[in-house]
Amino acid sequence: MARNQPPANQAPVVQRIRLRYAKRGPLRFTSHRDFARTFERAVQRAGVPIAYSQGFTPHPKVSYASAAPTGVASEAEYLEIGLRARVDPAEVGRRLDAALSPGLDVLDAVEAGPGSLADRIDASRWRIELPGVVPDELRHAVVAFEAAAEVPVQRLTKQGWRTFDARGPVVLIRVEEPPSEVSDVPCAILDLVIRQVTPSVRPDDVLSGLRVVVGLEPPVPPRATRLAQGTLTPQGEITDPLLADRTGAVTGVPPG
Repeated sequence: MARNQPPANQAPVVQRIRLRYAKRGPLRFTSHRDFARTFERAVQRAGVPIAYSQGFTPHPKVSYASAAPTGVASEAEYLEIGLRARVDPAEVGRRLDAALSPGLDVLDAVEAGPGSLADRIDASRWRIELPGVVPDELRHAVVAFEAAAEVPVQRLTKQGWRTFDARGPVVLIRVEEPPSEVSDVPCAILDLVIRQVTPSVRPDDVLSGLRVVVGLEPPVPPRATRLAQGTLTPQGEITDPLLADRTGAVTGVPPG
């Protein structure tokens, strides 16, 4: 990708902008690496004065916070960019949203305040749709999952198969009431709040845990959407990580 700055003597960062964006529809299958390339091209098309790192191969000043897994939709992805010239954050958001493909949508843009964006994110809320699963069947599985002191599951990682507890990081797990309209195909909906731990526990790990405790096996692939990310308060609320930048205050948003 062509750079609009020379490879040396980069201009300093004079402003940092934090963005919330969504991955919707088929674009949920975009990997994090592909999104990063797409975003850099969008920055160039939008004429955003991005700052670059120093060194022999300068890179745009973009940092990501807890990207969702490939194949998962999200309404709450976050990143931060460093600019070499000041621009109104709302204008940056509008330009980037216009430059990105539909389905990669910029939802919010604020000027960054003190502190790290990553330090404000330690939990996520998820909605998981399970077509073909009867809600009462899912409720039975949730009761068993909640009653378990530990639910060991396995996942293949870069270091090979790892076993870890899918129960411990789950703060809230419940079955949403089905919609009032009648459908020929049942679809149970799971509402989840999960702490971000190491190794991370993802929605598919929780589904693996439901399979471990009661043998729940959805007949078709579930559809997961991240609805929110933020800091989990002692009251079980999730704070908006951009709220402090916008208002200087931190207020909890209940997980359900």
